[in-house]
Amino acid sequence: MVDNAENVVSKFYNSEGWESIEGITEDARRWEDLREHARKYVSKCRLRLLEFIPKNGENILDMASGPIQYVEYLEYSKYFDKRYCIDLSTKALEEAEKKIGSHGVFLNGSFFDIRLPENFFDCSISLHTIYHMDRDRQEEAVRKLLYVTKPRKPVIIVYSNPDLLINLIITPVRYFLNLAKKFKYFITKTSECKAPNLYYMPFPLEWWKRFSDIADINIRPWRSFGSRHQKLLFPNNKWGEKMFDCLFYLEERFPAFFVKHFQYPMIILQKRQ
Repeated sequence: MVDNAENVVSKFYNSEGWESIEGITEDARRWEDLREHARKYVSKCRLRLLEFIPKNGENILDMASGPIQYVEYLEYSKYFDKRYCIDLSTKALEEAEKKIGSHGVFLNGSFFDIRLPENFFDCSISLHTIYHMDRDRQEEAVRKLLYVTKPRKPVIIVYSNPDLLINLIITPVRYFLNLAKKFKYFITKTSECKAPNLYYMPFPLEWWKRFSDIADINIRPWRSFGSRHQKLLFPNNKWGEKMFDCLFYLEERFPAFFVKHFQYPMIILQKRQ
């Protein structure tokens, strides 16, 4: 491959990724469930980080911040003096600055190349980023996050689980839908978006145990389904909204099960003294 994983991501987000039409970015169109009856559930999932983010501090790091795309993301830094936003995209940082102004410090470039002091941040977050990094550099990225974050303060990473229970369900569902379309019983629109083209390499959850040499590890559910599966399984109506309410309750009630079998875990690392 001519471009490495980071170059592919940089190229996309410095061109079309953060282009906005009617307030909706290309990123959101491709990878988020923007339907009305999914809104409450998706919002509550985004706010799950607040359970682990400290209620006070000087500096919080937002690695691959993007434009701080959703209103819930603004909540993450409300207890901090400064939010350090690092991103490959200048457009993303310009949009982020419009939202938080002098509350932010905006650093454009690769996280691997930007020099940051040891034990500087009271919290570090990274959403949907690490698994888009080259598989040989993901550990390096996580260890740098731990390096720059103070001991006993959280590094919170939203990651992706490659071992999904949904794959046992979705294959026969896809078969049925394709069969139904073939015989013209109904027509379904799966997506109007282009197929994803970013590098994607999540490790199994066991991989995270390698950081137990320097950090305590807590893994919680962030969200059970990617937007594609969510749109397929949950209708955009009141019944779908009730299904989302039930799903959120079950995620809270049985976190270990949902971490093990569903799409997006939230990894909370705390470096020991």
